[in-house]
Amino acid sequence: MRAAEPLDTTMTEMASHQDELRELQRRVTLLKTGVLLILALLALRLWYLQIYEGPYYRDLSVNNRTRSVILEPVRGLIYDRNGIVIANNVPSFALYVTIEDVKDREALIKKLVRLIGLDENVLRKKLSGPGRKLARRKLKEGLTLREAALIEFHQLDLPGVVIQAVSQRNYPAGKNASHILGYVGEISAAQLEQPANADLHLGSIVGKAGVEKAYDRFLRGRAGHKIIEADALGHEKRTISTDKPIPGDDLYVTIDLRLQMVAEELLGVEAGAIVAVDPRNGEVLALASSPAFDPNVLSRELTASQWAEIVQDESHPLTNRATQGLYPPGSTFKIVMAAAALETNTVGPRSKIACAGGFRFGRRFYRDWKAGGHGRVDIHRALVDSCDVFFYTVGQRMGIDTIASYAEQFGLGHVTGIELPSEQRGIVPSTAWKERVRHERWIPGETISASIGQGYVTVTPIQMAQVIATVANNGVSYRPHLVKGVMERETGRLQELPAVARWKLAVKPETLKLIQSALAGVVREGTARRARSRLVTVAGKTGTAQTVAYRADQEEEDIPKKFRDHAWFVSYAPADAPRIAVAVLVEHMGHGGKVAAPMAKKIIETFVQLNKTRPAVTAAGPEAQASVMALERKERG
Repeated sequence: MRAAEPLDTTMTEMASHQDELRELQRRVTLLKTGVLLILALLALRLWYLQIYEGPYYRDLSVNNRTRSVILEPVRGLIYDRNGIVIANNVPSFALYVTIEDVKDREALIKKLVRLIGLDENVLRKKLSGPGRKLARRKLKEGLTLREAALIEFHQLDLPGVVIQAVSQRNYPAGKNASHILGYVGEISAAQLEQPANADLHLGSIVGKAGVEKAYDRFLRGRAGHKIIEADALGHEKRTISTDKPIPGDDLYVTIDLRLQMVAEELLGVEAGAIVAVDPRNGEVLALASSPAFDPNVLSRELTASQWAEIVQDESHPLTNRATQGLYPPGSTFKIVMAAAALETNTVGPRSKIACAGGFRFGRRFYRDWKAGGHGRVDIHRALVDSCDVFFYTVGQRMGIDTIASYAEQFGLGHVTGIELPSEQRGIVPSTAWKERVRHERWIPGETISASIGQGYVTVTPIQMAQVIATVANNGVSYRPHLVKGVMERETGRLQELPAVARWKLAVKPETLKLIQSALAGVVREGTARRARSRLVTVAGKTGTAQTVAYRADQEEEDIPKKFRDHAWFVSYAPADAPRIAVAVLVEHMGHGGKVAAPMAKKIIETFVQLNKTRPAVTAAGPEAQASVMALERKERG
């Protein structure tokens, strides 16, 4: 029994030693795991600092004393066709901040609010928005001299804040041509993501509307950079190197500012549009939309409330009525109807239709504008006197699909392609259109309304200018365009933009001759006698587009203005060799011959006088000239 005791002791000691060994191994494993975990965390931190945040710290190390500052380019100028500047740049001051230098944002916000009255919410949004910390952010543009002086005086209390001289867009003509020119503003975050804007940056100035937007890539130029030495507060001490910005190219537009200003003055406070084009090449000579806006106001930074006030204005000043306003064409549509009726042999040049003051179709009686009717009229007389019954009849005979096909030949139902954003197409109804859009079948009675440019038919003033210009140019249609050329600043080379012929009407020459003769008769002896001029022969067509139905015996002055008819007149001159085509639309002003025709006359006469052109053919015969003079005396009162 005693001999076994040493053996038991030895076994116990061995077991204890093995336990100690296992514990040691466990501790070593834990130590290794801990060391590996620490190394992994260190590696992760190193990756974060060197790879993810590497560019920031690299910039920070370099920019402890030196920084790169973006130099904004000067935007290209815009000239009218005679070389008059209609968009330029004026010197200005802008307030910038470098976020990296701002240690207490709230304190900075309070100081700037107290000093120059900046909006606290806008400041906070700009300081917390996306962007590089070392890049300058624009806080306010268009600083007054007083504001700039206050900032400079308190410079030591405003770390990271600097004033930079910049150029600010300016429109010398104010509201004139505002819908053509548009306005500029800071690029949005959504625009920055577009591939075409890869060379731009937060704070870049870009076109927001009009040709400023359409030709922005030419006008905006290319930004430069300069390396500066900065102090501890981020203020510039000296310039080390400069990469100069490249200014934008200049634009030469087709409009004549003098004619444009006359068009704007004629519209005055009334809502409407006037479009004047050269039918020989599609150059837009004037394009006025009323009410207008001041691009100088919109090109400066607006508060949310200021912008809301503009967009919620019931007169819709931002809407370009010339390209975006949709209106029934009224009797100006009879030009299209006449071409369709003759080309389809629905009527011949000498065919006559009786007009007794109305047209009965089914249970409905469609009235003519002349209560007693026009008697028996051919197509020439129907255009001259704007006989509704004649066109009710030929429209019912042709059917809506034939009417639609000819309307589309004239460009209706399609955009003209003018270089302005958001142009509207208008509506040329057909059986297929109504089925597709309204999921209803076409009702034959609707053809009667469409025949005189009512019902579903809608057009824009620029489309009707194209229609009358096509007729004036013997069926050849040019795309209306606003820019004649681009002057490259670097080379001084003028890149001219050629006219673009779109189509030639599939209409016989004799059809066009008959329509042209009738349109001259409209002014000479028909519904547009107020457009007759002693300077030049004018051809055209009046239109009165009904907006709501009202009783036939109701006097116009008894109808609230917002329910009155729209006044149309489309025209060209000289009648025998056209050089200008004009479309006038004035909202809720009644008869086209009374309101719109005299406006077109003024535009045409101004054009003639500005171009020192006195055509050989004037108002035909001494009787016609005498009647023009008598009418003018009557208008003068």
